[in-house]
Amino acid sequence: MIISPIILLALVACSNPETPENKGEETKTPDVQTVTRDVQTFITTGDNTMHFSSVGRDFKQGFNTNIETTLYLHPETRYQEFDGFGCALNGSACYNLMRMTQENRTKLLRETFDPNLGMGYSYTRISIGTSDFSLSDYTCCDQKGIENFSLTSEETTYVIPVLKEVLAINPDLKIMGSPWTCPRWMKVNNLSEKQAFNSWTSGQLNPDYYQDYAEYFVRWIRAFEAEGIHIESVTIQNEPLNRGNSASLYMTWQECRDFVKVLGPKFEENNIKTKILVFDHNYNYDNLSDQQQYPLKIYADAEAAKYIDGAAYHNYGGSPTELDNIHKSAPDKNLYFTEHSIGTWNYFSYQESLMNDMNNPCMSAVTRWCKSVIVWNFMLDNERGPYRPGGCGTCYGLVEISNRDWATLNRRATYYVMGHLSRVLLPGSTRIDAKGYSPANLSVVAAENPDGTYGLVLQNNNDSGLSLTIDDGTHAFDLTLPAKSLTSCIWKK
Repeated sequence: MIISPIILLALVACSNPETPENKGEETKTPDVQTVTRDVQTFITTGDNTMHFSSVGRDFKQGFNTNIETTLYLHPETRYQEFDGFGCALNGSACYNLMRMTQENRTKLLRETFDPNLGMGYSYTRISIGTSDFSLSDYTCCDQKGIENFSLTSEETTYVIPVLKEVLAINPDLKIMGSPWTCPRWMKVNNLSEKQAFNSWTSGQLNPDYYQDYAEYFVRWIRAFEAEGIHIESVTIQNEPLNRGNSASLYMTWQECRDFVKVLGPKFEENNIKTKILVFDHNYNYDNLSDQQQYPLKIYADAEAAKYIDGAAYHNYGGSPTELDNIHKSAPDKNLYFTEHSIGTWNYFSYQESLMNDMNNPCMSAVTRWCKSVIVWNFMLDNERGPYRPGGCGTCYGLVEISNRDWATLNRRATYYVMGHLSRVLLPGSTRIDAKGYSPANLSVVAAENPDGTYGLVLQNNNDSGLSLTIDDGTHAFDLTLPAKSLTSCIWKK
């Protein structure tokens, strides 16, 4: 059966070749075009000639396909449901965005978050209080006493206005909150001596303040709800095994377990449906022997486990195969990938980053049961800031903005990587099997979307192009994948 053609909307965001610093290079304004074909296809190449460029495809008439070069979709074999894909809108990113003119900011946000005319980024992560990419060190209750809770100007002047603009463009955007530290008056040096620990970094949460800290989460969620912003999920602590950074809190799995037993009932008491996620740190648990498989230790406690939706991971240490281990041991709990950064240590060329970042974290996470992939830092300036002392001074934003004119932009490869996922693997979609043609260095993820479409992302990490046919059992179409490229497709079933 031939389906009526769908409207194809092209998003072409072309950039100049990049250097690691790439200061002052402006990427071209996206060119939205309209064509009419059966399959909407987006292509980004490592040679900087195509940047999320739309190339329409038609269904084949008949099934005269070469079996050896055909990739078959199997929607009957189903895996996890996807919640969304995107990036962090932390204080620094929102500050930089608010320095832009309204016209330029709206244009960029539509390009990034619009699910129809843009890339459709669908999940974002924000900090609960300060992070290493904030304008100051703060929490929302720096004066002792939970009755002193209040949002700060960082939220009200930067983060909330940006979120409202994004939600006007994509009302289905999901938002995750993560604290870098509790208020300092809740900290102690350790759980044996329990001496006051007035520091932004390290320290542990005083069990005497578990109720107050649970109330802190409730008030933070309610404050955003009062602004019309729903918080989909929270993680208990960003990088709980990291005592460094510009702000941090050390929290073992035992402490997390005990705090969840307070936070869960507090959410229930206040009718808060926000999902609770644990861990939010590296695959290797920072090589701490007594903290290995952190989430599983918490799940073993039935009282804590009933309040937990799942676990979140970063890729700064260890192997993503840990996701397989956790899923196998706790298949009823969800998995999320919540942080990956690019910077001077890993972004050496546009092409290398395009291939590496799609491979890890993206393909390695979505093919191992993760419901989402969220990367760090949507926008930083050409001096990699603003950032906090002690935080990451070597990180890049997915989009770099010049602090000389607050208009010149450079879109890095990872910006397009996330777009390739979010544009065709829609929120609520279910990952399905894709089998058949499988040459070396070809990675594939496929999904059935809730709107009656299929989404497909292909990565060709070869030095030459590949030609293949896609067969969903009803339709088939041909694709040519350029060397070192990403291709995303979406079409009606």
